[in-house]
Amino acid sequence: MSTGDSSRKTLEMESFHTRFSAWTPFSNKSLNRQLFQERVALISHWFDLWTNKQRQEFLFTIFSRCTKSQLRFVQDWFSERMEVAKVDFSTVLPRFISLYIFSFLNPKDLCAAAQVSWPWKFLAEQDCLWMPKCIKFGWFLPFTPANNEYGAWKHHYIACVSTLDWLTPREAADIYGTLNEPKREDEELQERQREKCLRKIIWEKIALRKKELFKVRPPWVSGTCCSRLLQSQCQPRLSQSVRDQLGLHEALEKQLVLASAEALPKRSNVSGSHSYPLLSKKNQHGVYKNDDSCSYAFLPHFILISSRIPAYEMVVESVKAGVISVVYEHSGMTLETLFDRIEKALDGWKAKSIGIFSDGDSREINLLQGYKIGIKNLLKPEVRDFWEKLGSYVATEEEGGHVDFFVPLGASEAGIEVLSQLSQLTGTFFTAPTGIATGSYQHILSDWLGPLERTPPCIYFSELKLQTWCSFTDFLEDSLRSVRKLLRPFFRELQKSISGRMIGQFMFDTMSTANILNNQEVARALADGLTELSKEDSGVFQDKPLELLSYILSKKCSTKNEDFEGNVILTKCDPKATSNLHMKERNVIEDNSQNTKSSLSKNDLNFEVLVKLERKLQMDSAEKRTRVVKELLQSERKYVQTLEIVRDVYVTPLKAALSSNRAILSAANIQIIFSDILQILSLNRQFLDNLRDRLQEWGPAHCVGEIVIKFGSQLNTYTNFFNNYPIVLKTIEKCREMVPAFRAFLKRHDKTIVTKMLSLPELLLYPSRRFEEYINLLYALRLHTPAEHVDRGDLTTAIDQIKKYKSYIDQMKQNVSMKDQLSDIQRMIGGCPTLSEVNRYLIKVQDVAQLHCCEEEISLSLRLYEHIHDLSLFLFNDALLVSSRGTSHTPFERTTKTIYQFIASVALHRLLVEDIPDSKYVKNAFILQGPKHEWICATEVEDDKFLWLSVLQNAIKSSMKK
Repeated sequence: MSTGDSSRKTLEMESFHTRFSAWTPFSNKSLNRQLFQERVALISHWFDLWTNKQRQEFLFTIFSRCTKSQLRFVQDWFSERMEVAKVDFSTVLPRFISLYIFSFLNPKDLCAAAQVSWPWKFLAEQDCLWMPKCIKFGWFLPFTPANNEYGAWKHHYIACVSTLDWLTPREAADIYGTLNEPKREDEELQERQREKCLRKIIWEKIALRKKELFKVRPPWVSGTCCSRLLQSQCQPRLSQSVRDQLGLHEALEKQLVLASAEALPKRSNVSGSHSYPLLSKKNQHGVYKNDDSCSYAFLPHFILISSRIPAYEMVVESVKAGVISVVYEHSGMTLETLFDRIEKALDGWKAKSIGIFSDGDSREINLLQGYKIGIKNLLKPEVRDFWEKLGSYVATEEEGGHVDFFVPLGASEAGIEVLSQLSQLTGTFFTAPTGIATGSYQHILSDWLGPLERTPPCIYFSELKLQTWCSFTDFLEDSLRSVRKLLRPFFRELQKSISGRMIGQFMFDTMSTANILNNQEVARALADGLTELSKEDSGVFQDKPLELLSYILSKKCSTKNEDFEGNVILTKCDPKATSNLHMKERNVIEDNSQNTKSSLSKNDLNFEVLVKLERKLQMDSAEKRTRVVKELLQSERKYVQTLEIVRDVYVTPLKAALSSNRAILSAANIQIIFSDILQILSLNRQFLDNLRDRLQEWGPAHCVGEIVIKFGSQLNTYTNFFNNYPIVLKTIEKCREMVPAFRAFLKRHDKTIVTKMLSLPELLLYPSRRFEEYINLLYALRLHTPAEHVDRGDLTTAIDQIKKYKSYIDQMKQNVSMKDQLSDIQRMIGGCPTLSEVNRYLIKVQDVAQLHCCEEEISLSLRLYEHIHDLSLFLFNDALLVSSRGTSHTPFERTTKTIYQFIASVALHRLLVEDIPDSKYVKNAFILQGPKHEWICATEVEDDKFLWLSVLQNAIKSSMKK
């Protein structure tokens, strides 16, 4: 080895001289720096792969090895990049978080917090903090604050507290009366002395407190009204001994109030200012059934079902045994006649709960034709009177009474406002679904407002049958149209609820889906039995598999019977069983009455539930907002997939056949049928992509409103589709009849698994139904969006945009429906003139008997009438059409056909109605008098006359207003 090589090697060894490590160069700074950077990169790579817990352990190890100067360097680094100085949280945090923090303060602390700074004063006086505190005690504003007004609820709370007056038991008994037994003179004297002693002690403590406050009050605080504003700022801090002496004040007040509460009569019209006197109702024997002494355990459940509900017969058949159900006509009824039906069905009894199964959305209830109950018309005299009367027929909340709307009012601010106002109006708890699930009536099976032990669907309906109805509503309605047409003539004399139950039972018996649902328990039991058979050790049944299977099934059956015993309906009068049942219910009632004594009053309980619901909405707003956005994305994905079925199953094969010179349809017909729906698919595909991109990085601060607004600005594509929709359907029907290849093509592809068992016209229905889902989801999204959120304004704009377009679609549907209805009536009545006019629609059809008075000179009570014709009265919103009604029999058949012949038509504003009192010779009669004709008519049932005259008079009033 040469000398140069040895010297070079020695130099390299010196350059690689290390400290603390054989691999860290000490003298060569460039290599040291390079190796350090490589190891930092390696550790950073490891750090990225570690879990959160491993990272925390690593940081703890590193910081524990650092010196003070190094820790100070870390602190300076954080100070430069992050604000660590003490700041006011109300100026840093979002406003809704600050308000949530302030919501835990009581009124006294809120008033103190308002004096800290101007930001705190602004937050501490917000209505969302003070409104629940006022509602808890039943204090409501007599006006609606303006949009930019705040602090109204705080001032209202202070005004109510300053004028608050508590009654002693004796004063309360003088005002409200009492249901207690009269006391002896010595007991009354002792009670008066005790009340007097309590009041004396309270007055002394109040005087002592005022005296102590006067001693330490600053000299500039006068006794004027301005001192109230400065009193909290200049409030002195009393000594501990004085505070101990004054601590008894609140306890004595509480004791006096409790004593007053015990002396109050336990009646529903005393506990709360929003309860209403019960309408007395006699039964057929003249006995008042609606007695407060009756046990609430015997009260029935009551359900109202609207005829507007699709396949309502299936809903009627789903009603449980023991639940009173009433089916009412959506068109041709008034609130007065509807309540009359409720009153007669209950027959003077109160109801444990009342359910209303009607059409509607998340903002209003489509209760009757012309009566969409919402915020705008809730306080109208006739609407308010209806709900007040209905609330008087529901058990009190202490007895578990409530009213259930099967309409998703819990999914929007307007709907919750409707429920709140109804609760304030009637003193009864109202509940509704909070679900945001899209689809036909799927919201019924979702969560409900209120702390109910059982959800209302389980209270009124059989769960399996209701699920079947929810899943196949549209298909069932199509099937029931023909069933109604065939079976209604046989059920004409029966009540609508009974005939609906018969038709519903017929439909359920012919559906295999219901049988599959009912057999799920049997299949589950068999599966458990086979699982036991598959085990090696089966005990005494090891060599007897059939005996083991029968043993398991019998065990399942016995368990089921034990569960069923609690729901047995007694069909015979068993004295022993009845007495045991009475004893159990009496014990339950006594326990509930004992608990009620120490609970809040009815009004406090009612509105405290609303406060809890509102607070829960505030706490879960971010989470629920995310759920709504996900539901919007998921439903939009399903909707786009449905539109893609049209493109993939129908359009693509038809265009491929056209390109291969084997055309099934011409290019012009393909363009007419599918061009608009393909443009809608392109528009909604873009909308879906925007939603998906936004949801990938979703957070509480992100917005969706701008995407919906952009989508709403391009709805002219839908306008073209709806304008051409009748032409599209006629083109499909024409091509099916005239082109055999297209008829075979539709036969191969319609109602297959790929098309979700739908035909092409049924797939084209989805665009018109999607906008109702958009509105419900947007309302639910705005409900869970705080007022100060950036997205709230865009959501309001988007709702107005979609809602305006939805009204356009509804108007088109209404025009088509009214046109078809009028054409059917015109075709049905022989010699009928043209009925098609703008804005004309049918209200009610009534079958009556035309009478003739034999002698008009004698008094009304002695007049004789004879039946000369059968008439049918067709009431429209602007005219009354009178036609004769006859029956045509077909040879060799039992069924009959009704024939109508036109007689006359009278404008409603020229029609006079006169009632004929019931007499020995005539019942349920009235007179219809027009300019040229007069008809004396009579109905078969008294209720039909009452309903007809009520509807007719309302129609006449409406036509005269127009």
